[in-house]
Amino acid sequence: MDEERYSIGEIAERGGVTRRTVRYYVQRGLIPEPLGRGRGEHYASEHLAAVLRVKALQEEGATLEEIRRRLAGEPPAAEPAARPAAEAAGRRPRREIGPGQIWVRQAVLPGVELHVLGAGRALTELQLAALASFINGLEGEGGTNGS
Repeated sequence: MDEERYSIGEIAERGGVTRRTVRYYVQRGLIPEPLGRGRGEHYASEHLAAVLRVKALQEEGATLEEIRRRLAGEPPAAEPAARPAAEAAGRRPRREIGPGQIWVRQAVLPGVELHVLGAGRALTELQLAALASFINGLEGEGGTNGS
């Protein structure tokens, strides 16, 4: 039985990423190279599964390097001896923005957006409405300038 073939656009759409992201994942060795060459280039279900696996690991907070190591069966990178001060104080450590990270942009109010690292951390419609209500309440307290 022939396996289903996907174009890069179909893999990107089904995986919830862009074509550029699919190419980047291939370049970084996170997913296998496409099958065929030139006009015959295509992807299979194993590629889609790999894209979804990488995306899920990113949403859990893993970096692309951590994901590459995990998929290659390499041991995790050595943990630093001391925990950062933010983590020790019970706060989440600040994460650096790197290539290939998925950010979700959510409109809260006209002219106000919330940017969230990792699609799994996006706010629900109810949470967005509560945030919009809170921001509107700040206007009466002089917390926004209305522009």
